[in-house]
Amino acid sequence: MKTLKIIIERSANLFSAYAVNAEGIYGGGETVEEAKQSILDAIRIIKNEFTAENIPTILKGEYEVVYQFDVESLLNYYKGIFTNVALEKITGINQRQLQHYSSGLKKPRQPQLKKIEKGLHKLAAELQAVELI
Repeated sequence: MKTLKIIIERSANLFSAYAVNAEGIYGGGETVEEAKQSILDAIRIIKNEFTAENIPTILKGEYEVVYQFDVESLLNYYKGIFTNVALEKITGINQRQLQHYSSGLKKPRQPQLKKIEKGLHKLAAELQAVELI
């Protein structure tokens, strides 16, 4: 199955979203949810209104949409859910460094990005395995 990769970034006052591997697919909104919905609306319009030869190849047939965040946007988006203390615990990256990433003061190198991603994925897998009785 093909994967449509959507980058979500935070600017000064809104979230923007755009496809990395298909031209002409853009969206935005005041929240991540609005940006995601805007992208899905753009895809629907393209598929319904464009001629077959003008539709990006990736949108023909089956595909999945994958959202990618830059670290600053992700950390700010989930700030109300994950404190720097919690993120330190699941990533092994100290709180001060995480604060630098979320403020945009510093950009993490690839190994740090992987630590954050791996920690979040591990937490997600643990939560998916939970059954309440």
